Amino acid sequence: MSKEILNLEPKALWENFYSLTQIPRPSKHEEKIQEFMVQFGKSLGLETEKDAVGNVMIRKPATPGMENRKGIVMQGHLDMVPQKNSDTKHDFQNDPIDAWIDGDWVKARGTTLGADNGMGVAAAMAVLASKELVHGPVEALFTCDEETGMTGAFGLQGGWLKGDILLNMDSEDEGELYVGCAGGVNATIEFEYDEMIVPKGFTPYKLIVKGLKGGHSGLDINLGRGNANKLLVRFLKFATREMDIRLAEINGGGMRNAIPREAYAVVVVPTEAIADFLAAVSKYEAIYTSELKLAEPNLSFKAEETEKPKSLIDERVQDDLIDSVYACPNGTIRLSDSMPGLVETSTNLATVKSENGVIAVKCLLRSSVDSAKDDLCEQVESVFSLAGAMVSFDGAYPGWKPNMDSAILQQMKQIYENKFGRIPEVKAIHAGLECGILGGNYPHWDMISFGPTMRFPHSPDEKVNVPTVQKFWDFLVETLKHAPLK
Repeated sequence: MSKEILNLEPKALWENFYSLTQIPRPSKHEEKIQEFMVQFGKSLGLETEKDAVGNVMIRKPATPGMENRKGIVMQGHLDMVPQKNSDTKHDFQNDPIDAWIDGDWVKARGTTLGADNGMGVAAAMAVLASKELVHGPVEALFTCDEETGMTGAFGLQGGWLKGDILLNMDSEDEGELYVGCAGGVNATIEFEYDEMIVPKGFTPYKLIVKGLKGGHSGLDINLGRGNANKLLVRFLKFATREMDIRLAEINGGGMRNAIPREAYAVVVVPTEAIADFLAAVSKYEAIYTSELKLAEPNLSFKAEETEKPKSLIDERVQDDLIDSVYACPNGTIRLSDSMPGLVETSTNLATVKSENGVIAVKCLLRSSVDSAKDDLCEQVESVFSLAGAMVSFDGAYPGWKPNMDSAILQQMKQIYENKFGRIPEVKAIHAGLECGILGGNYPHWDMISFGPTMRFPHSPDEKVNVPTVQKFWDFLVETLKHAPLK
């Protein structure tokens, strides 16, 4: 049960994280956690404000003798990605997260854990509540809706915060300091279709792709994992051409920033072709499991009889949809020249969903190079425009350009080496941190991102490494204690 994490060290951090697991906080539904944070700050007697977009700021004065230090802003986001396994019953708007300990890891049962970014938020809360830590003036900035639009970061007003240094605590590898990130943009594609009568002589089946690992569409995009939408459409391309099956419904993926783990389609199959159809499903499952046997050991592709659909998607749109989704770029597009191993440009074909005469396809495109991101937009638009779909882009956010001369970077490298006996790695990340956006309104900020080790955020396999949480906390405490002079 969740309460067992209360016995972990550092207790101050884990107690706050437990509180966060008990408050539903999916993106776009953050009213409860925002109110909780406001009451938390006020209960400590600290200056606490909530702005017009939903960000919460709590300000704590310096401890005696530290008033001459530069102000530090500890920053994390309040929302979490709501992803669950299909066989897990969970209402993210009302149910708490059921966290549990598995060796050196904390996980959740069948859902995302919310360590992204609950760990950073919990750490800032522990600093605010402490009567023993030594620090200069600190502010905690808890932003809203980071996962689906970075609404809080975009809406942050200049002049609200007084600090000079931003510690973003939303990274996922302990012992690494991040000084740059990719920018991104949302692509939305829509097909309008006519609803056609289901002809006689066809039998309805439901095609199901499941068992994939999914994961963060930035951090995990280079791991070679399967995309449930692409696998499903690959089979549909074959079956519609060779067996004249027809598509009635399609639904794959969940969130733009999560690699799709599951997808299904309702189809009708000519009765005389059922045996060949089922054999083809088995054949393609064998192909998929062979191709992805290391990356996706639990992959499953099945067909099961289902209820007769009310209508079919008209054949022209069916074929255009299948061809364009099949052709759409997906995964790692290019690696960085300047930072070996770093993904520079990628796209995640995140969701495909038919409903009420419209099929919506959603992608998230990322790149640390603005011109490459623009080029990828043109590629995606070209593919779907040729298929007659409407294509639009929104939610663009900038990347964060590395500053290797950063004063806080140099200081934190030295603090880490003194504390742990080794120099931390300095990296950029192929994910959307808020630093690039926040720095737009606070251009004087010296920024860095760090955190404990997590794996598989944005998926039900999300987990956080317990020993690294202690190191993350100790590093934060030492950084605050040695804040630079004004």
